[in-house]
Amino acid sequence: MTDQAAPKISFVSLGCPKALVDSERIITKLRAEGYELTKTHAGADLVIVNTCGFLDSAKAESLEAIGKGLSENGKVIVTGCMGAEPEQIREAYPAVSAITGPQAYESVMQAVHEVAPPLHNPFLDLVPEQGVKLTPRHYAYLKISEGCNNRCTFCIIPKLRGDLVSRPLAEVMREAEKLVKAGVKELLVISQDTSAYGVDLKYSPSLWQDVEYRTRFLDLAKALSTLGVWVRLHYVYPYPHVDEVIPLMGEMTESGGVIVPYLDIPFQHAAPNVLKAMKRPAHAEKILQRVEKWREIRPDLAIRSTFIVGFPGETEEDFEELLGFLSAAKLERVGAFKYEPVRGAPANDLGLAVVPPEEQQRRYDRFMAHQQAISARLQQRRVGQRIKVIVDAPGPTVSKGRSMWDAPEIDGSVYVASRRPLRAGDVVSVKIERADAYDLHGTAV
Repeated sequence: MTDQAAPKISFVSLGCPKALVDSERIITKLRAEGYELTKTHAGADLVIVNTCGFLDSAKAESLEAIGKGLSENGKVIVTGCMGAEPEQIREAYPAVSAITGPQAYESVMQAVHEVAPPLHNPFLDLVPEQGVKLTPRHYAYLKISEGCNNRCTFCIIPKLRGDLVSRPLAEVMREAEKLVKAGVKELLVISQDTSAYGVDLKYSPSLWQDVEYRTRFLDLAKALSTLGVWVRLHYVYPYPHVDEVIPLMGEMTESGGVIVPYLDIPFQHAAPNVLKAMKRPAHAEKILQRVEKWREIRPDLAIRSTFIVGFPGETEEDFEELLGFLSAAKLERVGAFKYEPVRGAPANDLGLAVVPPEEQQRRYDRFMAHQQAISARLQQRRVGQRIKVIVDAPGPTVSKGRSMWDAPEIDGSVYVASRRPLRAGDVVSVKIERADAYDLHGTAV
């Protein structure tokens, strides 16, 4: 066995959970070839930066990370969404070793081999069966497709990542099964448009564990619910066929698995004029009807959404209509962004009036205050209830966790007092004693 040290890679992962999954796949390939990972650029053989290119602020963060890697190390490979348009990177940092686009795993590895050749050692070239994950051990993101068929005017994701490409259901389930065997207690299903899953494959049959499923949203939910873990659905457009998934939620299967009563639906706005300018496949009145129908089927359903304030052409009347939608929809979890023009996005060429930054800020503040009051009222419903909580961060007397209605990092938390020690990944029953606008507080029972 060689005494030569394995090459060390310093890895920076930026952007959304979909980009995080890309980072996990690259890191898994690196570890499979015997590379070591280090948390510092200095002393590493190479720095890899997985960039985000969706907003100008995200691009600025990516460029800053590239510059930091060059100044502290000198050898940097750039990948991710910003790599789809390399000119801006080359102009700022001509010394980068290589630039690849999103999902270009083989191109990244080829560039790594050229800058820092691997050691071929069978004793080092070992990785866990589930691959290397950047999330805590008890939850993991499960990416079911790449790209998107929608053409929202504020978005350049199709330009960066292409049209929808779904993974066959059996392939997704094999990955999910490996994750569960490795100790994952919660699977977070992600894609650019989760409810469109399988449309590009014409919902083709896919055999998993001797059962034939169709490669489609409903069948995937049914299959995932057999794994004995929480399954959380993100980035779901409110198409009519989503109705079929709602009855699956909140009911434990024989395996103990459950599609949690939670949907992450990026509504983006509610005013017809703004939705039309955005080219969003939605209408506020129909959405409210659909949400009402879902809650008749599953009264404890929590809906999370994100909205854009200050989109070009948004009037005060449009914004008031958005606030009215929030009041009517009573969404449990809501976030907002101030509109940022993205280079290459069609929204830049619509010829609509730009909302001044100071007005954007005022509307953002009003939006958040309006929703906070709604959230605070909804949170009070939980006081006195006994709910299931998954523990994220154990503490000596109080641990931090999440309910079935909270996704990691973007939603609220449940603070659990307990006499017995709790571990990360434990699912415990908690009696809720008080609530604030976003978090719950209770005692393990």
